[in-house]
Amino acid sequence: MTQDSRPLAAQFGRYAVLSVLGMAAVSCYILADTFFVARGLGSDGLAALNLAIPVYNIIHGVGLWLGMGGATRFAVLKSQHAHGEADAVYTHTLALALLAAALFVPLGILGAGPLAAALGATGQVHAMTATYLRVLLAFSPAFLLSDVLQCFVRNDGAPHLAMAATAAGSAANILMDYILIFPCGLGILGAVLATGFSPVLGILVQAPHWLGPGRGFHLVPLRPAGRTVGRILALGAPSLLEQLSGAVVMVTFNRLILLLAGNTGVAAYGVVANLSLVVLAVYSGLAQGMQPLVSRAWGRGRGQDVRRLARYALVAVLGVSAVICLGIFAGAEVLTAAFNSEGDPALRQMAVEGLRLYFLGAPFAGANIVWSLWFSSVERPVPAQVVSVLRGLAVILPVTLALAAALGMTGVWLAFPVSEGVVSVAAFVLYRRCAGALYPGARP
Repeated sequence: MTQDSRPLAAQFGRYAVLSVLGMAAVSCYILADTFFVARGLGSDGLAALNLAIPVYNIIHGVGLWLGMGGATRFAVLKSQHAHGEADAVYTHTLALALLAAALFVPLGILGAGPLAAALGATGQVHAMTATYLRVLLAFSPAFLLSDVLQCFVRNDGAPHLAMAATAAGSAANILMDYILIFPCGLGILGAVLATGFSPVLGILVQAPHWLGPGRGFHLVPLRPAGRTVGRILALGAPSLLEQLSGAVVMVTFNRLILLLAGNTGVAAYGVVANLSLVVLAVYSGLAQGMQPLVSRAWGRGRGQDVRRLARYALVAVLGVSAVICLGIFAGAEVLTAAFNSEGDPALRQMAVEGLRLYFLGAPFAGANIVWSLWFSSVERPVPAQVVSVLRGLAVILPVTLALAAALGMTGVWLAFPVSEGVVSVAAFVLYRRCAGALYPGARP
């Protein structure tokens, strides 16, 4: 049975499961670092890692910005048999990734120290943070290329290979984390080297497809076209904004928590934030599994399939969220203990409370991620960007500041569910209007 002849629900299930596994593997880069750094370097190492994560979010965000934008446009063009234009989109996307890498690498070489200070690192934590940032930015070309290739390979009908690449990279990262931090005694340097080499392996795993004769995308002579670049950047912007929102939220939370609870509070937030990376990666995987199918259906004018896929993804979000919320509420003590190697009672108390309050926002965040990528998949970047800006800046920042002033650390933890809940109402209204405008008279 060919891919297109399968029932739509089966196609969605295949793409979604493979994408979720792949995105969860990506998030394990940082989660594995968190566990091993906490065990090997204690709360100072955990605080340093948490301060550096926003930069990882930015690098990964740029990679998804270009990859998702280019691959979405590629999928629409391929469904319309515009193969030459699709190849031009692929070529432009790679060129933009190289340009971004040319900006990130010098920043790591010349600016890691000031950047660490700007993120709030001081003393020994500053030295660890600067080391992590310097090496992370040096590996940015690998992160960017891996993100771009995974998006195109997934949209080229090989989601299993994209998943295998990220799973292999994650497994290698975990193994190298242990070896480099403990037997080799490299500390924070070992953690970031393990993270940096993981996308290199992912690129190699995908090589049979992106170098093979059966691939659907090819490099062509580059003739810079502003319109093509604009479409790529516009369609991929929600993926960038999603990652930037994570970086902005982390920087804001870190600054507030430093004032409210010091480095112990930042370490407690590190536990919450790193588990949040995994949860949000699951939701991103569901949305990215939906995207190739929605873009293909949109390109072929199949409005009913476009709407059905959105419903499939939202139902999946609700089911996954129920499991996540129950698991985190029941297992908060165990999860905190895994990252609290020094047995700090203050860290334990803050992290347990944080996990149980913060993740009340999980279902709202998942729905917002799905709606945002659905808008991009049908080439409606404006509502997608509106949802992303609301999540990353317009709602979360004032809500966090207001609740922190009123309730202290409890308010910081509650800011995420409150803001994501508000944004989900706006996203639902935008979705209803967009679906109604695209398909008048149809039920969204």
